[in-house]
Amino acid sequence: MENQPHKPEINPPEDLDSQKRALGSYAKYTGVAFQMMAIIGASAFIGYKIDQYYDHKTQWVTALACVLGVCLSIYQTIRQLKS
Repeated sequence: MENQPHKPEINPPEDLDSQKRALGSYAKYTGVAFQMMAIIGASAFIGYKIDQYYDHKTQWVTALACVLGVCLSIYQTIRQLKS
């Protein structure tokens, strides 16, 4: 019995569950960040195109669309993180 090689210990199931939860949380929050960027970017782009179309000297529509996009993305983030 003394000459048998040492077997590595297998991680207990609790450790695997905590790793899966951590990875799931990471994926969830990363997705939320990308969604926020997409909402803000899309609203800024739409505002910019509207300002271009109407040939505004001051880009008020772009500024308003950006603020609206930030508010919408924060609302969406809070709604997603509650569930």
